[in-house]
Parts: sequence; C-alpha cells; structure tokens
Amino acid sequence: MKHIAFVTTLFAGCALFGMSGTEAQAAACMKVTLTGTQGGPPVFNGQAGAGTLVQFGDEENKCSAVNLQFDTGRGTTQQLSKLSLPVGKLNAIFLTHIHSDHTEGLADMMQLRWHFNSGGPKVDLVCSEDAKSPLGHILSCGKLATHIGDAFIQSGEMAQRLAENKKRLPGGPADLINVVNFSAKGEPVEVWSSGDVKVSAINSRHVPGHASYRVDTPAGSVVIGGDAGNDTPKPPRDTSTSAQVEKLAMGADIVVHSTIHPAMGPDKDSGFPPPIYFRQSTATDLGAMAKRTGASHLMLTHLIPPMGALRQGPYPIPGGPLTEASYTQSVTDSGYEGNVVVGTDLASVTLTK
Repeated sequence: MKHIAFVTTLFAGCALFGMSGTEAQAAACMKVTLTGTQGGPPVFNGQAGAGTLVQFGDEENKCSAVNLQFDTGRGTTQQLSKLSLPVGKLNAIFLTHIHSDHTEGLADMMQLRWHFNSGGPKVDLVCSEDAKSPLGHILSCGKLATHIGDAFIQSGEMAQRLAENKKRLPGGPADLINVVNFSAKGEPVEVWSSGDVKVSAINSRHVPGHASYRVDTPAGSVVIGGDAGNDTPKPPRDTSTSAQVEKLAMGADIVVHSTIHPAMGPDKDSGFPPPIYFRQSTATDLGAMAKRTGASHLMLTHLIPPMGALRQGPYPIPGGPLTEASYTQSVTDSGYEGNVVVGTDLASVTLTK
C-alpha cells in the first residue's frame, strides 16, 4: 500500500490530444482538499473546523474552473486564503448537516462576500430541506441562510458599512445566498450541476436532515460522507458505517469521511459518551467500506480524537495521544490496500485524466 499524507496525483488515463491528434489539450483534473479536520466542536492545535474543497478544471487553470466547498467549519475562510482561493470564487457551498462545527464559518465567508462582492453573483447554498427531529425541533438550512447576518445587523455594523458604501446590498450577507433545498432520500438524487460537474446526494444517519454527497467529473469522483453512521444506532450491527454512503460510493475514486478511532469506544474507559461514539464511523469500518466500494483513496477527516491530543474535549485518550500510524493501522486492519490520507488541514489528493 502506498501511503501519502499530503498530495497524491493519479493519472487515470491520457487525454492530451485534440480531435486532430496533434493539437495538445490541457488534461482535466479534480483536486480534493481537506480545509478543516477538527473533530467536533472542541479546538486543538489551531485546526480548522470540518470542511472539504472540491475543485475541477484542467492543468492550465490549476483545477479551479469550478470550486465547491462542502461544510464550512471555523476558519474556512483562512484556509481558502492559504490556497489563494477568494470566497467570491466559490460556485456553491454544500452543508452535510446543521451542526455548528460544520457551519460556523459560513457567516464569516458570506460577510466577506458582502463586503467585496455585493454585485454578485449569489452563491448557491445546497442543503437538505427542513427536517423535524423526534423531539419536535426543526433543523433548517434555509433559516440559517436567512439569519446569517443578523448579529451584524443588530449590532449596527451593517448600517455603518452601508453608510460608507451604498453599493453594498441592504439586507447584508443573506442577500448573496441562493438556497437550493433538496429532499434527501435513500437513493442518490442529483442536486447541483455545472457543465461536466455533477453533484448527487443521499440521506444518511447522524442527525435529521444529514446528507452525504458525491461529485462526478471527467477526471474522477469523490464522496463526502459527512458525519454519517449506521442506521442501527448501536451494536449489535455488522458495521458502524452507513449503507447509504456505501451505495453512493460504489465505483468512486475517493472517499472523504469523518472518523472516530476505536480507542474512544465504551470498552476503553475514556468516558466518551457511547451514543456519540456509536453515531460515528470507525476508522477500521471505513477501511472495510472503502475496500468494498473499490475506492483508491480514503481520506480520514473530522478526526476524533485529533492526532497528538491528550483529550477529546474533556475526555482523556486511553493509552495516550494517537499518531498518524495509529489511524493508518486501524484502517489497514480491515484489509484495505488503497491510499490512506490521515487528515491534516490542507492535505489534498489530485486526480488527472
């Protein structure tokens, strides 16, 4: 098995010549970058919150003709700046679910677009339609978008900024969001497209309204699992991974997925809450799933616990801090032989065809 922690380039074919056989064309490419790998709301060592950037283009435009951001945890804007990608150049933003560690960077991103891109275009915010929890409360991406600038408005900042520049939109950041809701089902459904780039989604278990995504491009395909777990909330069950995500990932080149290490299990005396442990997918089970789907690359992200941490929030790590080797070993114990990327912020995989 070839293990590459940062950048992997796969030449999946040769498309270097035009119709005449002599005119050279730039090879198509898809780049997948982990913009944030922190697991859950805690903060460790400056890691950014959950997020994955998927870019498609060719070698001439450095794979940046289409730029798609999946989840927007804290620090996403700073991470994109390290990639020289202004937030104004994002074509669409996709949310897997309404949890703060996956969404709290959105206000920062949209406020920045409002400052410098009030002329538009709007950015598509793609997410599952409103979902009602068993306890009766509603998880709403639409309301998140509508109220994204409320704190700035109520503080008086918007009025001050508008007084300085009347070309800015009067409603604030919300005026630059085009909400694209879909009904997540147990079968994949196309939710967004641009040219040769197609994005599909499927409902998967974590919280109500959780969705996992697949991006298909001429250069390859990637599945972003989010925080998905098995529909059966606790053992006995065959695996901790989601059957829906596995269905979505069949034949995909790359699987990006949140990960919990077995060291946090209820039998390891960390005190980590069993219901939270059981609603995540373990590194070993993700390896087994990636093997079944035929994925060449498995990118572990949203690591619980972070590498090098003594604790996951208030919960101690049994046996001490985990390493990259700890996660890799957990994956390879499943028999997976593909490329394992143990997520660090801005780690990436590029496919070229």
